[in-house]
Amino acid sequence: LTNSPFWLGLDGFMATAPGLVLTLLAGVFADLVDRRRLLLFTQIGAGLSALTLAVLVMTGVVHVWMILVLSFITGCCFAIAGPSYQAITIDLVEREDLANAIALNSTQFQFSRVVGPVLAGVALKVFGVAGCFFANAISFIAVIISLMMVRFDEKKTLAPAHSVRDKRAVWQDLIEGLRYVRRRRRVFMLLMISGMTSLFGAPYLSMIPVYARDIFHMDESGNSLLMGVSGAGAFIGALMLAYLGNFKYKGWSVLSGAFGFAQGGIGFALSTDLIVSLAFIFGMGFAIVSCVAVVNTLLQQLVTDEMRGRVMSMFILSFIGTMPIGNLIAGASAERFGAPRTLAAGGLIIAIFIAVVTLKDRRLRELH
Repeated sequence: LTNSPFWLGLDGFMATAPGLVLTLLAGVFADLVDRRRLLLFTQIGAGLSALTLAVLVMTGVVHVWMILVLSFITGCCFAIAGPSYQAITIDLVEREDLANAIALNSTQFQFSRVVGPVLAGVALKVFGVAGCFFANAISFIAVIISLMMVRFDEKKTLAPAHSVRDKRAVWQDLIEGLRYVRRRRRVFMLLMISGMTSLFGAPYLSMIPVYARDIFHMDESGNSLLMGVSGAGAFIGALMLAYLGNFKYKGWSVLSGAFGFAQGGIGFALSTDLIVSLAFIFGMGFAIVSCVAVVNTLLQQLVTDEMRGRVMSMFILSFIGTMPIGNLIAGASAERFGAPRTLAAGGLIIAIFIAVVTLKDRRLRELH
């Protein structure tokens, strides 16, 4: 609608900005309320937002500000739901199966990233933009039905220490969670790695439409191709983790994955050959899953049950909550200096940070 990378960055900011405000509180809620019920309410809200966008596009009255508002509403729903989605895993499986469960969860998520863009390339041609948005809205029905079917052993869940209505106690829980992370260096550094890779690396996703149109001179199907290949790399990486299960040398997996993601980002940013760029973006998808999914597993293994929701909210904040800042900076920088220089600089910053951490933090390297 705007032919501007800045507006792409701003839309990414609106979709992820609620995470900066709501995610930590949502982590406290995840430790206090029925996680399944919370997820149901938030997915209904996100589904209604998707349906509204579909109707606006179909009727031809959609404007940029409407898209930004709906992105913000959807972002609020996902920010509130995120910690519960992560913390509920331990309610569904035994601790010894946690690594496999997280890897399988990542696998199905990444598989949808492969299938979705491929189907979208065809659907855009056949059904148009409005038809794709209606498909998105309808898909929430499957999510809601699945959540209604979920059952787990109530005895495995801890009784909340107090009511969520006790505002003073809620804030104390939040502060206690922050202190808990600050006192545990390995947990803190895992969150830092997640945050740095997202802040300076994740904006490549919002810049893909710029590459498809301006670098490779392709239409919407080109955008789907790039997104699909990125998802394919992540899917293969998640499958590998699911196969390995509770493997050794998880610390090295995190560090090498983050460094590989940075190198792939620099290569993708500077490449003008489509085949070479597809190889780089495939490697980026593979590497980021090898890093972030293992960070997720390590955090859940390192923290106590009563702190799980709050620590996972910090994990989400470090990875997803930093995206709005990264998207906003990348959008403004790409407008001024161009997308290739912007993404290459981000990759270089990540690479330097990971190299320093790898050399200095032996305990992190030795995490199993």
